[in-house]
Amino acid sequence: MNEFKSTRGLEVSVSSLQTVYLVVFGVVIAVVYFLVTIYNRLAKYRNAADANLGQIKVALKKRLDMVEQLLGAVKGYVAHEREVFENIAKLRAGVSDADPGNVDEIDRESRSIMNNLLAVAEAYPDLKASENVRDLMGSIVDVEDEIARHRYTYNNVVQEYNTMRETIPSNFVAAATGAEKLAYLEFEGDIERRPDVSVK
Repeated sequence: MNEFKSTRGLEVSVSSLQTVYLVVFGVVIAVVYFLVTIYNRLAKYRNAADANLGQIKVALKKRLDMVEQLLGAVKGYVAHEREVFENIAKLRAGVSDADPGNVDEIDRESRSIMNNLLAVAEAYPDLKASENVRDLMGSIVDVEDEIARHRYTYNNVVQEYNTMRETIPSNFVAAATGAEKLAYLEFEGDIERRPDVSVK
């Protein structure tokens, strides 16, 4: 009888131990799954930010193409024409490897050149009436809309990513994986307005 009780006690002990192991294993699996999910979300936002920054770079190249074409259409009316062409080429060459800070600078410089050329086109009635110049102005509006859309999306994605980096518990995963804070695109305030390309 005593032998039966001790065998039964041993079985209950082993069964309890197995239950504890299963619970611990389940908790470990749940925690690992949770951490992997957080890591995957951080990676998703990082990749989305990179993709949007890439789209902004493509749109900036389009803008530079339009600016170069506009310069070709108004040449003869522009002072230091060769220098402007060289600046456009330099900006285009820098777009591919640009980080967000450089993208801001390229945007600022290319917008300045574009606005100067638009002012030249506005100042001369024969240029304003040119179909080529009008078409280029319409294309510029489209490119500006594209840049604005991608910039807005990029900054929203960066906000989500940076929030995850700074809030518990995802900040622990971010720190453990070396996830660095992403920079916002901080375009100047007057850049929020589209250039005036209307022909009066």
